[in-house]
Amino acid sequence: MRPHLYAVIMAGGGGTRLWPLSRRDRPKQTLAMFSERTLVQLTADRLEGLVAADHVLVVATAALADQIKGQLPQVPGENYLLEPEPRGTASVVGWAATVLLQQDSDAVMVCLPADHFIQDGQRFRDLLVEAERLANEGHLVTLGIRPSAAETGYGYLEQGPPIESPSGYDVYEVEAFKEKPDADTAASYLASGDFAWNAGIFIWRCDVILRAVQAWMPDLARGLDLLAAAGEGAGASQLAEVWAGLRAETIDYGIMEKASDVVMVTADGLGWCDVGSWNRLFDLLEPDEHGNISAAGPALFVNSKSSLVFQTDSADKARLVALVGVENLIVVDVGDALLVTTRDRAEQVRDVVDLLDSLGRQDLK
Repeated sequence: MRPHLYAVIMAGGGGTRLWPLSRRDRPKQTLAMFSERTLVQLTADRLEGLVAADHVLVVATAALADQIKGQLPQVPGENYLLEPEPRGTASVVGWAATVLLQQDSDAVMVCLPADHFIQDGQRFRDLLVEAERLANEGHLVTLGIRPSAAETGYGYLEQGPPIESPSGYDVYEVEAFKEKPDADTAASYLASGDFAWNAGIFIWRCDVILRAVQAWMPDLARGLDLLAAAGEGAGASQLAEVWAGLRAETIDYGIMEKASDVVMVTADGLGWCDVGSWNRLFDLLEPDEHGNISAAGPALFVNSKSSLVFQTDSADKARLVALVGVENLIVVDVGDALLVTTRDRAEQVRDVVDLLDSLGRQDLK
């Protein structure tokens, strides 16, 4: 174990683009979609042998706390930071860094989304060791995934000059963070070879990221100072009052797009995927010879290509779904709701959740 390395698992997301499977009371990070282990459990599993269980912090909403604690019993109860309400990853990172710095003046934190899938856990741990070295040199470090397609659902990192790595890793300065592009821009990024997907995995010293917060998000810094002054004695009402005054912002936009000393460790060969939408399952599940995928229930594909049928009931109870003469279709059947969309519209599933709000159908959110 590395004595000054800590992990912060960010498990508070809603996963609305994976509706109707992902719901408010059981979001995607708490679901076992690809194995017997849930996504948040797989995230913690990847840290074994590198980060001690008592060096893991989990940030989640109070509504999900008991569910996630049940899935991660190895993480001490006092290591859970419960958000009164969502305020973006900048607030989450700042709060976690403040807590860790009070415990260890040399703390290095790895920020991990709880909804990623990574096939090669050992390579991931090796990359984190390299990232820790760079973080201790004062860099803000991120992992970059070499794009295999002109993907419009990911943000991108523009690669700058190389940085020498004693261990032989491909490390570069980051020239710029790019928002999710349109199809033509994504194709140009892929063709240039100078861009990587932004994996949203960050590594830095806690004191370094808090100095960056002070420089670029002074309002957040003032809120964090109030929490630090209150210390462990801060009550729920005091936390809620401070939290309510924070501006909702991502760490990408609030800090990383503005900071100058950002470096990227190229994370090829991980088998990485952000399980952000139904279309991502085509990267994770084995298709048939026509590119079709049937998951967890019976399906027939007749003259159909590149389509997905996903059901939650076991095969002996699930209804038969037959697709005839279609391409690039996604069908998700969870019993009380049925989703039908095309692959190129999969990112828009979150709009259904917004519509359910306006219709007062909280029971289906």
